[in-house]
Amino acid sequence: MPEGSGPHPVALVIHGGCWRAYWQLDLMDELCRDLASQGIAAWNIEYRRLGQGGGWPMSLIDVGAATDLLDLLSARHPLDLSRLVAVGHSAGGHLALWTAARHRLPSGAPGSDPVVRVSSVLVLAGISDLHEGFRQGTCDHAVYELLGGPPDSVPDRYAHASPAELLPLGVPQVLVHGSADEDVDPSITDLYAERARASGDQIDEIRLSGFDHFDVINPKSPIWQAALDAVPAFRR
Repeated sequence: MPEGSGPHPVALVIHGGCWRAYWQLDLMDELCRDLASQGIAAWNIEYRRLGQGGGWPMSLIDVGAATDLLDLLSARHPLDLSRLVAVGHSAGGHLALWTAARHRLPSGAPGSDPVVRVSSVLVLAGISDLHEGFRQGTCDHAVYELLGGPPDSVPDRYAHASPAELLPLGVPQVLVHGSADEDVDPSITDLYAERARASGDQIDEIRLSGFDHFDVINPKSPIWQAALDAVPAFRR
C-alpha cells in the first residue's frame, strides 16, 4: 500500500508467462513497487496456470475472483475503485482485457456477473486476440493449451475468453508494445486495436522502437513511463 491517506487509485496487476506455471506473480514485483512509490495501490494477483490446474476455465475464474475481492478490501483500506486499472503483461494482458469484458459475458459463463468492474486497462505486450494468438502459434501454441483446442473445436471458449470477441469493452484501453518484441508479435496488438476502435472503444496505442517483451515491465524503461503517463486514472 502506498503512503498517504488516500483514497488511492488501484492497479490490478496480472503477470504473464504464456499462462504457464513456470512464471509467477513475482515477475511483477518491481513494477508494483514503482506503482506504490507513485501513490498507486498495486494488487498483484496470482491464478492457476497450465501445468498447475489452470487453463479453461480455472485461470479465468481465479482472475475474476481476485478482482471481486477488491470490494472487500476497499472497505478496509483507502482504495478508490472508481480509478481501478487492470494492468497486464503478455498473457496477463489478455486477462486484464478479459477482466474489463466480464460484464459482456452471458450469465453462467466463467467470470460473468462481476462484483467489481475496472475503469480502464493498461496492456503491456498483450495477447489481446486469442484467435490471432492461436493462428500465430504465440507462446509455443499456448492458446491451444489454455482453451483445450482450436477455435473450430471449442468455439464457445474462444467467444467467452477472447477480448476481441467481447468488444466493445466500454472502457479506455492503453495498448503498449515494443517494436522489438519477439515473444508476442506486435501485429496482435495492432489487429485488436483496429477492431476495438471500430467497435467504439477508446484506444491509445503506444509503440516505441527497439523495446522488447520485457522492457515494458521494467520500471526504469522509457516505455513503461510512457505507459503510465497515458493512463488518466493514475494521474493526480
